[in-house]
Amino acid sequence: MRLNEYGLFKSKEETRDPKLLVACKTEEEIFAKLDLTFVPPELREDHGEFAAAEKNDLPKLIEWSDLKGALHNHSNWSDGHNTLEEIADYMEDLGLEYWAVTDHSKASFQANGLDVKRLQQQIQEIKNLNERLAGEGRSFRLLTGTEVDILKDRLDFDDDVLAELEVVVASLHVPSSSEAENTKRLIRAAENPHVHILGHLTGRLLLEREAYPVNVHAVIDACAATGTWLELNCNPYRLDLDWRHWPYAKSREVKCVINPDAHRNRHAGFLRLGAGVARKGWLTGDDIINARPLKILKKLL
Repeated sequence: MRLNEYGLFKSKEETRDPKLLVACKTEEEIFAKLDLTFVPPELREDHGEFAAAEKNDLPKLIEWSDLKGALHNHSNWSDGHNTLEEIADYMEDLGLEYWAVTDHSKASFQANGLDVKRLQQQIQEIKNLNERLAGEGRSFRLLTGTEVDILKDRLDFDDDVLAELEVVVASLHVPSSSEAENTKRLIRAAENPHVHILGHLTGRLLLEREAYPVNVHAVIDACAATGTWLELNCNPYRLDLDWRHWPYAKSREVKCVINPDAHRNRHAGFLRLGAGVARKGWLTGDDIINARPLKILKKLL
Protein backbone atom coordinates (compact mmCIF):
# COMPACT_ATOMS: atom_id res chain seq x y z
CA MET A 1 0.00 0.00 0.00
CA ARG A 2 1.02 3.60 -0.62
CA LEU A 3 -0.66 6.57 1.07
CA ASN A 4 -0.17 10.08 -0.27
CA GLU A 5 -2.18 13.27 -0.70
CA TYR A 6 -4.03 11.70 -3.67
CA GLY A 7 -5.31 8.68 -1.78
CA LEU A 8 -4.52 5.10 -0.80
CA PHE A 9 -3.06 2.97 -3.60
CA LYS A 10 -2.16 -0.69 -4.14
CA SER A 11 1.45 0.13 -4.85
CA LYS A 12 4.83 0.14 -3.11
CA GLU A 13 6.01 3.07 -5.22
CA GLU A 14 4.84 6.67 -5.35
CA THR A 15 1.80 6.86 -7.65
CA ARG A 16 -1.46 8.58 -8.45
CA ASP A 17 -2.64 5.96 -10.95
CA PRO A 18 -6.45 5.79 -10.62
CA LYS A 19 -6.38 2.10 -11.58
CA LEU A 20 -4.47 1.40 -8.35
CA LEU A 21 -6.64 3.59 -6.14
CA VAL A 22 -8.32 1.99 -3.11
CA ALA A 23 -11.49 4.04 -2.72
CA CYS A 24 -11.83 5.59 0.75
CA LYS A 25 -14.20 8.42 1.61
CA THR A 26 -13.14 8.87 5.25
CA GLU A 27 -10.08 8.47 7.45
CA GLU A 28 -11.86 5.63 9.21
CA GLU A 29 -12.07 3.75 5.90
CA ILE A 30 -8.35 4.24 5.29
CA PHE A 31 -7.51 2.69 8.66
CA ALA A 32 -9.94 -0.16 8.01
CA LYS A 33 -8.28 -0.93 4.65
CA LEU A 34 -4.95 -1.10 6.50
CA ASP A 35 -6.43 -3.50 9.09
CA LEU A 36 -5.93 -0.95 11.84
CA THR A 37 -8.27 0.35 14.52
CA PHE A 38 -8.91 4.04 13.89
CA VAL A 39 -6.12 6.08 15.51
CA PRO A 40 -7.33 9.45 16.86
CA PRO A 41 -5.34 12.34 15.34
CA GLU A 42 -3.86 13.32 18.71
CA LEU A 43 -2.07 9.96 18.99
CA ARG A 44 -0.40 10.08 15.57
CA GLU A 45 3.14 10.64 16.81
CA ASP A 46 4.74 7.21 16.17
CA HIS A 47 4.76 6.49 19.91
CA GLY A 48 3.32 2.98 19.75
CA GLU A 49 -0.11 3.79 18.37
CA PHE A 50 0.34 1.62 15.24
CA ALA A 51 1.18 -1.49 17.28
CA ALA A 52 -1.77 -0.79 19.58
CA ALA A 53 -4.09 -0.28 16.59
CA GLU A 54 -3.02 -3.62 15.11
CA LYS A 55 -4.05 -5.31 18.38
CA ASN A 56 -7.25 -3.25 18.77
CA ASP A 57 -5.74 -2.04 22.04
CA LEU A 58 -6.11 1.74 21.82
CA PRO A 59 -7.54 3.44 24.94
CA LYS A 60 -10.83 5.34 25.03
CA LEU A 61 -9.35 8.81 25.37
CA ILE A 62 -10.69 11.59 27.59
CA GLU A 63 -13.25 13.94 26.00
CA TRP A 64 -13.36 17.58 27.06
CA SER A 65 -17.06 17.18 27.83
CA ASP A 66 -16.13 14.56 30.48
CA LEU A 67 -14.68 17.28 32.72
CA LYS A 68 -16.83 18.27 35.71
CA GLY A 69 -14.84 21.26 36.98
CA ALA A 70 -11.31 22.47 37.70
CA LEU A 71 -9.05 22.70 40.74
CA HIS A 72 -6.62 25.59 40.02
CA ASN A 73 -8.20 28.99 39.44
CA HIS A 74 -8.03 32.57 40.67
CA SER A 75 -10.51 35.24 41.71
CA ASN A 76 -10.31 38.98 42.28
CA TRP A 77 -9.05 38.25 45.77
CA SER A 78 -5.59 37.86 44.19
CA ASP A 79 -4.83 38.50 40.50
CA GLY A 80 -8.06 37.21 38.97
CA HIS A 81 -10.76 39.45 37.51
CA ASN A 82 -14.05 37.96 38.75
CA THR A 83 -15.84 37.85 42.08
CA LEU A 84 -16.74 34.60 43.79
CA GLU A 85 -20.41 35.10 42.86
CA GLU A 86 -19.58 35.79 39.21
CA ILE A 87 -17.42 32.67 39.06
CA ALA A 88 -20.10 30.45 40.59
CA ASP A 89 -22.85 31.72 38.25
CA TYR A 90 -20.67 31.42 35.13
CA MET A 91 -19.32 27.94 35.82
CA GLU A 92 -22.75 26.63 36.79
CA ASP A 93 -24.13 27.98 33.50
CA LEU A 94 -21.44 26.00 31.67
CA GLY A 95 -22.85 22.83 33.23
CA LEU A 96 -19.93 22.25 35.58
CA GLU A 97 -20.39 20.82 39.07
CA TYR A 98 -17.57 22.55 40.96
CA TRP A 99 -14.76 25.08 40.69
CA ALA A 100 -11.89 25.47 43.14
CA VAL A 101 -10.74 28.97 44.05
CA THR A 102 -6.99 28.69 44.63
CA ASP A 103 -5.70 32.23 44.91
CA HIS A 104 -2.00 32.92 45.40
CA SER A 105 -0.31 32.78 48.79
CA LYS A 106 1.39 35.79 50.37
CA ALA A 107 4.86 35.24 48.83
CA SER A 108 3.36 36.04 45.41
CA PHE A 109 3.03 39.70 46.41
CA GLN A 110 3.08 40.76 42.74
CA ALA A 111 -0.17 38.79 42.34
CA ASN A 112 -1.79 40.26 45.48
CA GLY A 113 -1.28 36.97 47.32
CA LEU A 114 -3.40 36.27 50.39
CA ASP A 115 -2.06 36.20 53.93
CA VAL A 116 -3.61 33.92 56.53
CA LYS A 117 -6.20 36.47 57.66
CA ARG A 118 -7.48 37.16 54.14
CA LEU A 119 -7.47 33.45 53.29
CA GLN A 120 -9.65 32.68 56.30
CA GLN A 121 -12.01 35.49 55.30
CA GLN A 122 -12.26 33.99 51.82
CA ILE A 123 -12.95 30.52 53.24
CA GLN A 124 -15.91 31.99 55.16
CA GLU A 125 -17.23 33.87 52.11
CA ILE A 126 -17.11 30.69 50.01
CA LYS A 127 -18.89 28.80 52.78
CA ASN A 128 -21.60 31.48 52.90
CA LEU A 129 -21.99 31.46 49.11
CA ASN A 130 -22.28 27.67 49.00
CA GLU A 131 -24.94 27.78 51.71
CA ARG A 132 -26.91 30.29 49.64
CA LEU A 133 -26.59 28.09 46.54
CA ALA A 134 -27.82 25.08 48.51
CA GLY A 135 -30.71 27.11 49.89
CA GLU A 136 -31.73 27.95 46.33
CA GLY A 137 -31.68 24.26 45.42
CA ARG A 138 -28.55 24.60 43.29
CA SER A 139 -26.01 21.75 43.35
CA PHE A 140 -22.98 23.70 42.07
CA ARG A 141 -20.23 24.33 44.62
CA LEU A 142 -17.09 26.43 44.93
CA LEU A 143 -14.21 24.69 46.69
CA THR A 144 -11.84 26.47 49.05
CA GLY A 145 -8.16 26.35 48.20
CA THR A 146 -4.81 27.99 47.61
CA GLU A 147 -1.97 27.98 45.13
CA VAL A 148 0.75 27.90 47.75
CA ASP A 149 4.29 28.92 46.78
CA ILE A 150 7.02 26.32 47.12
CA LEU A 151 9.75 28.34 48.85
CA LYS A 152 13.38 27.29 49.26
CA ASP A 153 12.91 25.46 52.55
CA ARG A 154 9.15 25.29 53.15
CA LEU A 155 5.69 26.03 51.80
CA ASP A 156 4.31 29.55 52.07
CA PHE A 157 1.54 28.51 54.49
CA ASP A 158 1.92 26.37 57.60
CA ASP A 159 0.33 22.93 57.70
CA ASP A 160 -2.43 23.99 60.08
CA VAL A 161 -3.56 26.60 57.55
CA LEU A 162 -3.40 24.17 54.61
CA ALA A 163 -5.43 21.65 56.61
CA GLU A 164 -8.41 24.05 56.58
CA LEU A 165 -8.62 23.97 52.77
CA GLU A 166 -10.35 21.56 50.41
CA VAL A 167 -7.78 21.91 47.59
CA VAL A 168 -4.06 22.71 47.87
CA VAL A 169 -2.03 23.34 44.71
CA ALA A 170 1.72 23.75 45.33
CA SER A 171 3.65 25.64 42.64
CA LEU A 172 7.21 26.74 42.09
CA HIS A 173 7.23 30.40 41.04
CA VAL A 174 10.81 31.43 41.89
CA PRO A 175 12.99 28.50 40.79
CA SER A 176 16.68 27.83 41.20
CA SER A 177 19.06 27.45 38.25
CA SER A 178 19.88 24.03 39.71
CA GLU A 179 17.90 21.01 38.50
CA ALA A 180 18.71 19.16 41.72
CA GLU A 181 17.44 22.04 43.89
CA ASN A 182 14.19 22.48 41.95
CA THR A 183 13.56 18.74 41.97
CA LYS A 184 14.21 18.57 45.73
CA ARG A 185 11.76 21.40 46.41
CA LEU A 186 9.03 19.82 44.27
CA ILE A 187 9.49 16.42 45.88
CA ARG A 188 9.35 17.98 49.35
CA ALA A 189 6.05 19.64 48.38
CA ALA A 190 4.68 16.32 47.10
CA GLU A 191 5.58 14.72 50.43
CA ASN A 192 3.49 17.26 52.37
CA PRO A 193 0.28 15.41 53.34
CA HIS A 194 -1.83 18.53 52.76
CA VAL A 195 -0.73 19.08 49.14
CA HIS A 196 -3.09 17.55 46.58
CA ILE A 197 -1.57 18.84 43.31
CA LEU A 198 1.76 20.06 41.95
CA GLY A 199 0.99 22.95 39.60
CA HIS A 200 2.60 23.73 36.20
CA LEU A 201 5.59 21.54 37.03
CA THR A 202 8.22 23.02 34.71
CA GLY A 203 7.02 26.64 34.73
CA ARG A 204 7.44 27.07 30.99
CA LEU A 205 5.75 29.83 29.00
CA LEU A 206 5.64 28.82 25.37
CA LEU A 207 7.55 31.21 23.09
CA GLU A 208 8.48 33.29 26.16
CA ARG A 209 10.27 31.29 28.86
CA GLU A 210 12.06 27.96 28.83
CA ALA A 211 11.07 25.26 31.29
CA TYR A 212 12.79 25.26 34.66
CA PRO A 213 15.42 22.54 34.98
CA VAL A 214 13.57 19.69 36.70
CA ASN A 215 14.06 15.92 36.85
CA VAL A 216 10.49 15.23 35.81
CA HIS A 217 10.68 11.45 36.20
CA ALA A 218 11.99 11.82 39.76
CA VAL A 219 9.07 14.10 40.65
CA ILE A 220 6.60 11.70 39.03
CA ASP A 221 8.10 8.86 41.07
CA ALA A 222 7.66 10.93 44.24
CA CYS A 223 4.02 11.62 43.33
CA ALA A 224 3.51 7.90 42.77
CA ALA A 225 4.84 7.24 46.27
CA THR A 226 2.75 9.92 47.97
CA GLY A 227 -0.47 9.84 45.93
CA THR A 228 0.01 13.46 44.86
CA TRP A 229 -1.65 14.50 41.61
CA LEU A 230 0.06 16.32 38.75
CA GLU A 231 -1.45 19.24 36.93
CA LEU A 232 -1.88 19.56 33.21
CA ASN A 233 -2.06 23.34 33.16
CA CYS A 234 -4.07 24.07 30.02
CA ASN A 235 -3.40 27.76 29.73
CA PRO A 236 -2.29 27.85 26.07
CA TYR A 237 0.99 29.53 27.03
CA ARG A 238 1.80 26.67 29.42
CA LEU A 239 0.33 23.26 28.44
CA ASP A 240 2.46 22.01 31.32
CA LEU A 241 3.11 19.14 32.07
CA ASP A 242 4.07 18.44 28.44
CA TRP A 243 2.20 15.59 26.74
CA ARG A 244 5.38 13.54 26.29
CA HIS A 245 5.61 12.96 30.06
CA TRP A 246 2.08 11.68 30.63
CA PRO A 247 2.61 8.09 29.44
CA TYR A 248 5.29 7.68 32.12
CA ALA A 249 3.06 9.28 34.76
CA LYS A 250 0.25 6.95 33.69
CA SER A 251 2.58 3.95 33.97
CA ARG A 252 3.30 5.02 37.58
CA GLU A 253 -0.45 5.44 38.25
CA VAL A 254 -0.07 9.17 38.91
CA LYS A 255 -3.36 10.95 38.29
CA CYS A 256 -3.77 14.09 36.18
CA VAL A 257 -5.80 17.21 36.94
CA ILE A 258 -6.60 19.35 33.88
CA ASN A 259 -6.65 22.94 35.15
CA PRO A 260 -7.09 26.21 33.21
CA ASP A 261 -5.36 28.32 35.91
CA ALA A 262 -8.22 30.67 35.12
CA HIS A 263 -7.83 34.39 35.85
CA ARG A 264 -11.02 35.32 33.97
CA ASN A 265 -14.23 33.35 33.60
CA ARG A 266 -13.73 32.84 29.87
CA HIS A 267 -10.51 30.95 30.61
CA ALA A 268 -12.73 27.98 31.44
CA GLY A 269 -12.60 27.38 27.68
CA PHE A 270 -8.97 26.31 28.09
CA LEU A 271 -10.30 23.00 29.45
CA ARG A 272 -10.94 21.94 25.86
CA LEU A 273 -7.26 22.52 25.01
CA GLY A 274 -6.24 20.57 28.10
CA ALA A 275 -8.31 17.59 27.08
CA GLY A 276 -6.60 17.65 23.67
CA VAL A 277 -3.15 17.58 25.29
CA ALA A 278 -4.27 14.81 27.65
CA ARG A 279 -5.40 12.80 24.64
CA LYS A 280 -1.92 13.17 23.13
CA GLY A 281 -0.61 11.71 26.39
CA TRP A 282 -2.89 8.63 26.03
CA LEU A 283 -5.00 9.65 29.06
CA THR A 284 -8.51 8.32 29.66
CA GLY A 285 -11.29 9.49 31.94
CA ASP A 286 -9.98 7.16 34.65
CA ASP A 287 -6.66 9.04 34.62
CA ILE A 288 -8.25 12.48 35.11
CA ILE A 289 -9.27 13.53 38.62
CA ASN A 290 -11.64 16.31 37.50
CA ALA A 291 -13.58 13.93 35.30
CA ARG A 292 -15.09 12.72 38.58
CA PRO A 293 -18.38 14.10 39.91
CA LEU A 294 -18.28 16.26 43.04
CA LYS A 295 -19.27 13.52 45.49
CA ILE A 296 -16.41 11.25 44.40
CA LEU A 297 -13.95 14.14 44.13
CA LYS A 298 -14.60 15.12 47.75
CA LYS A 299 -13.78 11.59 48.89
CA LEU A 300 -10.57 11.64 46.87
CA LEU A 301 -9.59 15.01 48.32
